[in-house]
Amino acid sequence: MTTLTKEAGAPRPAAGDAFLSVRDLHVSFKTEDGIVRAVDGLSFDLDRGRTLGIVGESGSGKSVTNLTVLGLHNPMFTTVEGEILLDGKELTTAREPELEKLRGNKAAMIFQDPLTALSPYYTVGRQIAEPFRKHTGASKREAWDRAVEMLGKVGIPNPGQRAKDYPHQFSGGMRQRAMIAMALVCDPDLLIADEPTTALDVTVQAQILDLLKDLQREFGSAIIFITHDLGVIADMADDIMVMYAGNAVERGTVDEVLRAPQHPYTWGLLNSMPRLDSDVSVPLAPIPGTPPSLLTPPSGCRFHPRCTFQDRVAGARCVTERPLLAPDRDSACHLTAEQKRTIFIEEIKPRLG
Repeated sequence: MTTLTKEAGAPRPAAGDAFLSVRDLHVSFKTEDGIVRAVDGLSFDLDRGRTLGIVGESGSGKSVTNLTVLGLHNPMFTTVEGEILLDGKELTTAREPELEKLRGNKAAMIFQDPLTALSPYYTVGRQIAEPFRKHTGASKREAWDRAVEMLGKVGIPNPGQRAKDYPHQFSGGMRQRAMIAMALVCDPDLLIADEPTTALDVTVQAQILDLLKDLQREFGSAIIFITHDLGVIADMADDIMVMYAGNAVERGTVDEVLRAPQHPYTWGLLNSMPRLDSDVSVPLAPIPGTPPSLLTPPSGCRFHPRCTFQDRVAGARCVTERPLLAPDRDSACHLTAEQKRTIFIEEIKPRLG
């Protein structure tokens, strides 16, 4: 299997060699109002040592996708179809004991809100030591020493003493560091970070991002980074997947997607971001409308009710025909490649500066 790193700049391996491979994933939930199709036909690959940034509005299916990878869903109310291969092992049909062995060991997750993810009843050190004992069979003393070591690695001062404190005694940034220490305590091959910097100030956010990059270089983990902030993705990720209403609408490397985006939804995301060098008197250009209900998603392209470019597509294809996303660099849009290129250069790029 090919090992890739940002620094190496090596070519991506062929399909099937990826460490994590998701194929035609469908995730739906039973509710009182009907079936919510949270993820609808999603496919992507992630190689060792690389970071995939997943962006999109709230409700686009980002977190559901990654909770499903770890099997963190209630099977009584959730239906999962498709294929999830982690290092060649199929996860959608794996039983709960198999998934428990995987979670925290081969794959781990950093949750968005550490205050709710960490138990208030146990010390931070104990919560970090517990998965290490479970997966390695280490003694209590060895597990405690490992917890203290990890707290030191994530930049918490006086880790031996702070390991004895409870989550409420930590600041927001320190709790997030503790969550990262817990996620990395068993050296997982896959790390999923679900908006880990959303509630943090800019200074702490930068420290957390630098920490994740340093730890990835040390451990060689594959990282999925979920966020709605394209600025964070530009700094953190190798590849980007843009999600909308349960679908991937654009995919490519960071340079490809941010320098020459192809999908109207990606154009809208970039246009709605404030810029330091922009005229403060010019209002931001938000994406019109609201995200669709996943109980009754639109026909055809799910973005068409909010898209200002659908009148440039011949016929009613946007309404009747769902656009497909090809492997590697592509966008799921009925506009032709020439139309996308012309619209971006003449209409979108001048607004972005």
